[in-house]
Amino acid sequence: MLSTGALRAHLLAARLAGPVATSREVSLRSYRLFAARDPRVTLGLDPGRGWGELDLLRLMADKCGVSADPAHVSGPDVIDPERTLAGLDAFAGRLADAARRRAPVLFGTGHPHRLIGFYAALADALSSVGCTVLTPAQGRCIDITTRFGVRTYNLDYVRGVALVREPGVRLPGGGTGAHSHSPLPVRVVLEAAAVGRGPLPELVVGDHGWVCGAGQLGIEAIGLADTDDPALFVGEAEGRVSAVVPVDDAVRSAYYLPLTRYVLNRAALSQ
Repeated sequence: MLSTGALRAHLLAARLAGPVATSREVSLRSYRLFAARDPRVTLGLDPGRGWGELDLLRLMADKCGVSADPAHVSGPDVIDPERTLAGLDAFAGRLADAARRRAPVLFGTGHPHRLIGFYAALADALSSVGCTVLTPAQGRCIDITTRFGVRTYNLDYVRGVALVREPGVRLPGGGTGAHSHSPLPVRVVLEAAAVGRGPLPELVVGDHGWVCGAGQLGIEAIGLADTDDPALFVGEAEGRVSAVVPVDDAVRSAYYLPLTRYVLNRAALSQ
């Protein structure tokens, strides 16, 4: 069992928490765009109330530990490791509940280069206790608006975790996928599951549009989020996302392994 103290030290040493790579400028820009309801930042969430920039700054200070001072506009942003630990505990609690119910679960990530191993280990653990890890719409084409215009991506699954691949990449079941914030993939997956009359997920685990898109549709969702991802924390504040772990979501993939062990132990899913 990884102790809380050891994990706290790892979070700070790996810059998963404490001063992180995400800059204050990037975070504040995301809050401005979210306040303006920019879909690149709302990630499929339709906020139930008006969130101004100061509202979001206060929310992120409460949920992540960033500075609540609007005059602080530069330098690295900060995540409080105690909030990360609390988020991991809540996250593990929802996994444990899904395991007890043998609930069907969907995993999806917009950060496959960094987080595929984290989610895949959780998928393996839930599958081993009888949860169905869903994989609808394998190979489906999805048109997603990017800064380069509308591009077509392919939906794929790696070890039970959904992701999208760059156009022209043909490595089904292997390799890495594209970085994506879009909620379209989770909508396509859920529609395919419904049309196919297969089970719908009772829990969606992931990040970015996977969490917000599912939560907006009334499906329980939990995930990881950085300081420039206010949508997940707004979803949590409004009751549409069950648990969000504040953490840098773009460090080396190996640095998430202690988080995996901690969550599996907390959820009583360790092998």
